[in-house]
Amino acid sequence: MFPQHVIARKRDGFALTAGEIGAFIGGATDGSWADYQLSAMLMAIYLRGLTPGETAALTQAIIRSGSVADLSALHRPKVDKHSTGGVGDKVSLHLAPMVAACGPAVPMISGRGLGHTGGTLDKLESIPGFRVGLSLAEFRAQMMKIGVALIGQTAELAPADRKLYSLRDVTSTIECIPLIGASIMGKKIAEGIDCLVLDVKFGRGAFMHDRVRARELAVVLVGLGRDLGKPTRAVLTAMEEPLGRTVGNALEVAESIECLRGEGPADVMEVTLALGEQMLLLAGAAESAADAREKLVAAVASGAALGKFREIVAAQGGDTRVIDDPARLPQTRLQAPVKSPSGGYVGSVDALDVALAALGLGAGRTRAEDRVDPAVGVSHLVKTGEKVPPGGTLCVIHANDEAALADAKAMLEKAIRVGMEPGVPAKLIDEIIG
Repeated sequence: MFPQHVIARKRDGFALTAGEIGAFIGGATDGSWADYQLSAMLMAIYLRGLTPGETAALTQAIIRSGSVADLSALHRPKVDKHSTGGVGDKVSLHLAPMVAACGPAVPMISGRGLGHTGGTLDKLESIPGFRVGLSLAEFRAQMMKIGVALIGQTAELAPADRKLYSLRDVTSTIECIPLIGASIMGKKIAEGIDCLVLDVKFGRGAFMHDRVRARELAVVLVGLGRDLGKPTRAVLTAMEEPLGRTVGNALEVAESIECLRGEGPADVMEVTLALGEQMLLLAGAAESAADAREKLVAAVASGAALGKFREIVAAQGGDTRVIDDPARLPQTRLQAPVKSPSGGYVGSVDALDVALAALGLGAGRTRAEDRVDPAVGVSHLVKTGEKVPPGGTLCVIHANDEAALADAKAMLEKAIRVGMEPGVPAKLIDEIIG
């Protein structure tokens, strides 16, 4: 089946057969489709869309493009969480050990930075020595030993999605509901889960700016999970300002460690606990949301969650000393505060503008081959509604380049608005679907 034939059919608005979709995914897997052909197909799908049947076929083809992890010997429920991406969204780093400390197994496959946000893998790799590229055998062995793993997509698990994920980042085909749905569910089912909780974000700093579109995606994801026999729940969360007080890979790791010590920012913990509750409920590890929350809070208070994170870092070759001394994480050569020219209240913190400032510093990628600087970013971010004195610090820039620092400072001065009236933070937890 010629690539140009399949591309032309989708370009012209026809519904593709399972065989044609299989040819597309097979070409991404074995390299028989060139990158420019894959990119053309992604753009055709972006413009023409996919029917529910095509989306289901695409998901199944992605799953079949590699192996499916066999975790049947692990005799406890296997639950994962996935976020559609936001600014300062480091929740996976501490949520996985929190849930694992409560009993369920957490096999988590994550991605790299996509667009203006950093990826979980980029954050984890800021820990010296941390390996995200485990083989399927290593992944399974770690799951059997400690019940949790935080890895990237491998050559064995959903390899087609790994290829398409990188191309979507650089071809402006990210915000396509069928592609997002098939990508997420394809790799999640391949990791051997029993159930899944999704953090579907909407707002200025999310890929889905519009709540209606985000909800549409959530419904598609929950439906795909149901059809594939994996109970799935989606939590709609707002992303108007950065989550937490840090944006940048090593900086966010340090903040996640604070969360595991019970010292994390309130907004980060609100989202973390909302997602954790649903994970424990779906896994049958809690009788109610209140019971689930109590267990998660207890796992942090007892040190069990932090201990589980230590096990993850050790198992994947990372330097566990960063857990007790986050200063061992990569540090920048330059640090500079952004000061408020006048006193007042924070009216808003534009998540997208903060993300673009961090991207300009090197915290993310504009091209798939770009190198990420793990140390750069923004810390000590003020939150909407907080009072700021004249000359007060709005945030601190971490940079390794003078020019990039100056550009980021100019952007952040516009991104953070201070006025006489306090802004009202967006309601973080909007709706639970499924």
